[in-house]
Order: sequence, then C-alpha cells, then structure tokens
Amino acid sequence: MKKIILLTLGCFVITLSTAQDNTGVLSNYSFDQETEKNIKDSRERAIRMNDVYHKNHHNERHYVELARIREADIMWSRKIWREIDLRQKVNHPIYYPQDRTNNQGTIDRKNLFDVILHAATHPDPETGQYLRLYRTGDDFSTSYDDEFNSEPMNPEEIEDLIYGKLEAMAVKSLVDGTDSIDDFGDVVFTFMTDDGVENRKGEKKKNEIKKWLVKEHWFFDKQRSVMDVRIIGICPVYTITTGDENLGEEQELFWIYFPAARKYLKNALAFNLVKNEAENKTYEDIFMKRMFSSTIIKEGNVMDRQISDYMVGLDALLEAERIKEEIFNFEHDLWEY
Repeated sequence: MKKIILLTLGCFVITLSTAQDNTGVLSNYSFDQETEKNIKDSRERAIRMNDVYHKNHHNERHYVELARIREADIMWSRKIWREIDLRQKVNHPIYYPQDRTNNQGTIDRKNLFDVILHAATHPDPETGQYLRLYRTGDDFSTSYDDEFNSEPMNPEEIEDLIYGKLEAMAVKSLVDGTDSIDDFGDVVFTFMTDDGVENRKGEKKKNEIKKWLVKEHWFFDKQRSVMDVRIIGICPVYTITTGDENLGEEQELFWIYFPAARKYLKNALAFNLVKNEAENKTYEDIFMKRMFSSTIIKEGNVMDRQISDYMVGLDALLEAERIKEEIFNFEHDLWEY
C-alpha cells in the first residue's frame, strides 16, 4: 500500500513540474502572459521578464543595523580619508555598467554615480525629498574648509554641473543664414539646437569618474570593546579630459553625506564578483562590509595636509600602509594573550 501511495505522489509531482498553463508559458515561471498584460510600466515589465523568478529581496531590504554610539564610550578615534580607484578589478562593481545608450547597461543595475545622480535629481516617492549633494571647492574658483561646509545644490545646479550649463545661441535665418531679428530689431536667442537638443557647454563624461573619495571615522568603543569604523561621506572624482585649461587634473564634484545616502544605496543592486547572481550585493553592502580596495590619502593631523603634500611615489604608499598598520596595532595592543 505504501508503495502505491508513494508512486502516485511521485507521478503527481512530476505532472505539476512539467505542466503548462493555457498561455504556453511554463507554470514554474514567476511571469506569465496575464501578468505581462497587467503591468503597464515598461521598465518594471522588463525587470520581471529578465529572470525566471521574481527578484525582490533587495527591494525589501532594511538598513544594516548599527550599534548606538555614546561620546562617553569612545576612548580613541581618528578620521581617515581614502581613495577608491575604480580601475582596480575588485572595484569594478562600483564603476560598471557604463554606457546604457549603447546596449552596455543592464535593466536591473546602475553604477554608483548614476544611483546617486538619480536620487539627487528625482524626488523620493514617499517623502518627496532629494538626496543632498554638497558643493566642493574644486571648481577652481571657490574653496571650503570642510567637505560639508556649503549649501546643498538644487537639482538645476546639479544638472548644470554634470550636463553643462545652458548657453544661449542666436537663431539663424533659414533664408540667408544670418541672425534672426524680432519686431524690435533685437537678435533672437534660443537654448535649443536645430535638432531639438538643449545647447549645453561643459558636459562631464561619466566614464571619466574613475575614483571615489571616502571620509571615515575610526574609533574604539569601550562599551562593546571593539574597534569600529563609520563612513561619513563619499565623493566622486572627475578627470578633466577636454579644454586646454586644467586638462588632466582631477576635480572633486560633490560630497554626499553617507548616512543619508544609505536609504538609496540599500536597494541598488551591484554585481557580485563571485558570479552568483542569486546573491547580488547592494552598494550599501559594498561600503558597510568593506568590499572595496582603497588607499589612505590622509589622516587627521595638526597641519591638515594630505600624504601627497609631504611624500610622493612609493614613499606615499608606504606611508599609507604605515597608517593602516598603526590603526591595526592600536586595537591589537589593547589585549593581552
């Protein structure tokens, strides 16, 4: 009797696994023709059709819980500035995908800069707020004494910074090619080109953002007896590739307050370098779990100078390693074995 029951149950399971619905789509797929009709948003439909199962885990994720910090519990702390070079292979998930217009992008992933830019120029659906970006002093005309000692940029200022400023141009006559004149004898100007594109000057190529700066705070919490680190801010660095002036120089675009950016990074997918797309990471994972390679470029010091101000080349790298080892040894020397 037991054999008959088991045989019947096995046949039933096999029948279910190979069954097809009336649309011709296998029933074990998470997306069928009826669902396709009900989804009006083309982007959401493309995301659902990109996998054989509905990937929603990263959309439902909450913040990585952090321990509460009290000033009375901090017995030692030091601020460190790091540079993440996106040309290193371990940092490629931050840099790619790049050119989404030439079929080099993916429907479910953006690079870190695109995630930040979208959050800063599109209001949050729940709160209506924008991610705040703080202007830096590297526009070669102004300077600030701290990363966040400036007013946040509005979406229009951000677009001017990234896509270039709108520049008026005279409307040409279709007859003889001269400047068009209105009824009052004034030249007619427009911000649009003949093909309907905004006339902007000074656009920055996103693929030239090959470095990010990280400002972080290391501290020893005696309440938990641990050495811990919290990221304060991150900043994209752009390499100037056009124009004769400042050509080849690196420009800090803006600083992002990292605790505020976590709301947007926790749901933004990044590629998993171990090539397991079932366990893709988010950008919050990359920063909170220290899944990146970086070089120390500055530590808190009395003269507020960077390592490059007093050392170059190999000596600068050795100095960065010395600072890294000093932090490690401080924690190690607190214990007796």
